[in-house]
Amino acid sequence: MIRHSLLLALSFLIFGCTEKPSQDLFPDGTPISAWFKDYTKRNSEELGQTYLVTDYGVLKDSTLLQTEAIQAVIDSASADGGGVIVFPEGVYLSGALFFKPGTHLMVTKDAKLKGSDQIEHYPLLPSRIEGQNLDYYSALVNAYGVDGFTILGEGTIDGNGLAYWKAFWQRREENPQCTNLEVSRPRLVFIKDSKDVQVQDVSLQNSGFWSSHYYRCERVKVLDVSITSPHEPIKAPSTDAIDLDVCSDVLIKGCYMAVNDDAIALKGGKGPYADEDPNNGENTNIIIEDCEFGFCHSALTCGSESIHNKNIIFRNIEVNNAVRILWLKMRPDTPQHYEYITVDNVNGNSRSLLYIKPWTQFFDLKGRPDVPISYSDHITLKNMNIKCQTWYDMKITENDRLSDFTFENLNIESENIEFDASIIDGLQIKNVMVNGEEIEAPL
Repeated sequence: MIRHSLLLALSFLIFGCTEKPSQDLFPDGTPISAWFKDYTKRNSEELGQTYLVTDYGVLKDSTLLQTEAIQAVIDSASADGGGVIVFPEGVYLSGALFFKPGTHLMVTKDAKLKGSDQIEHYPLLPSRIEGQNLDYYSALVNAYGVDGFTILGEGTIDGNGLAYWKAFWQRREENPQCTNLEVSRPRLVFIKDSKDVQVQDVSLQNSGFWSSHYYRCERVKVLDVSITSPHEPIKAPSTDAIDLDVCSDVLIKGCYMAVNDDAIALKGGKGPYADEDPNNGENTNIIIEDCEFGFCHSALTCGSESIHNKNIIFRNIEVNNAVRILWLKMRPDTPQHYEYITVDNVNGNSRSLLYIKPWTQFFDLKGRPDVPISYSDHITLKNMNIKCQTWYDMKITENDRLSDFTFENLNIESENIEFDASIIDGLQIKNVMVNGEEIEAPL
């Protein structure tokens, strides 16, 4: 680096000019701010006074519900100007907890905050779920309008979800068409209307429903977090690792995700008039990097409750046993636009690499006379070594528009080699090898 800088300076002196270093850009060409380059972990000592829950009557007891006692510590800390609610080594059983302005959560190594498996311990409140604003059950950890909210420590937040999973599959046996919301299940973490949020180092596991959900948040960092739920012997239904719902400026870095649904899902609203609802919106400027994915329905998903996603970077990724790597859900009852998405430097195996198909479950135009048009454009896949069953798994309707896709430097082993370039307008192919054979660009 020093030698290169000296050469640049010498070039400037001799020729009166200098080479411009390459700049890290979002897919639409706008600069990536320095905020995305700051991976600094937050220190509990800098977040305010420490409130060790065991100093306030909370017991290390995995069977005794202590929601009220824990909430009292949070409320007291907030009233006194804020601070860090600390769980030391041990297991603590709780229902829904609500963090207030100025408060933070620290779960230390060998500590576990364990959620109750009784839904009555999670109040029914105005909330956001599946692209709708409606009353729903609270999460285990809730933060509404808590700017700077931090979850830290090397401990575990455990949703204790087995009873919820069993109830869901029992209901699904009774009615195969039942929806997610027919079986009441709490999320593990729900953060909304908050800025400068950071979640670091903790393990989130066994959620009853979505593992972590961020709604209308700005500047969120998720650093070195493990998020898991089982897909066997019993499947943990709809336990998405990270749901981003109308969020901007998000960095997800160094994380491990293995769940029985989408790992990272970009949401934002659904329905034929979703783009007119002020509760809905877009996800913009999202970077997911240096992460590893185990089993999941998809590593990165746009939809199915999504209207606009822009400037998404998914890079430096290891994938092992994912069903899909990139899934664009084209929902025919919702106007959608997925644009400027780059998948770069991904290695591993999956069932499908790129999966684009109509999402017709619970289709409902709600009286709208026409079917909305949906768009996916400026999608780039590059620098990938992937072993899969199907690398190019697409089917669209007359209401979908795919354009300006780029496939570059792809080395793929695929059982199914079918490739229909005609459904993408403006497809560019550069150095794409499938089973050792080069795929030619369309004429």
